Amino acid sequence: MKKPTFFVIQVMTGEEPRFIRRAEQRLLLRGFSGESCRLWWPRRKLTIRRRGRRKPTLAPLFPGYLFIQTDEVAPEMYHDLKRTEGFVRFLPDNRNIEPLGAEGLELIRHFLSFGEVVEQSRVTFDVNNRIVVREGPLSGMEGRIVKVDRRKGRAKVRLDLYSDSFLVDLGFETIDQDVKKNALMEQQ
Repeated sequence: MKKPTFFVIQVMTGEEPRFIRRAEQRLLLRGFSGESCRLWWPRRKLTIRRRGRRKPTLAPLFPGYLFIQTDEVAPEMYHDLKRTEGFVRFLPDNRNIEPLGAEGLELIRHFLSFGEVVEQSRVTFDVNNRIVVREGPLSGMEGRIVKVDRRKGRAKVRLDLYSDSFLVDLGFETIDQDVKKNALMEQQ
């Protein structure tokens, strides 16, 4: 039996939840559901500060993109999804529907291993003020971090899918300085 893989669907940004609802109804009628076919919409938790107040919010990890986990995109499945309101295209394009390559697949599996909603990572900063990820979705992604905003508690990460690069903000919380001091003492 072939191992399920992921394909990428571009949809209208902001319409992801409605598209998922409509697409799942169509696919269910055709018998594409459950283990053989599943739509994923990875999201991230961020803390937004507005007017001095901190508010937790959910934001898409890849705005306007959904992932369909299936063995293959059958012609019936393609036509059902294409007719669903909000559909834009498959990646890389509708004539050349390809599953995610090894790097993209590894990336999606990494994020989905934390669930469909990615929580904030827990980090410290070393003596050179570089971020050190202790746990969470940023672990293993240190080489992809482009920028760190300590005040906002966000790390800008470069993610690659197909031939496109995305810059995505992932939230983090800084672990208490006592933990940092203990870690430095352990290293000495």
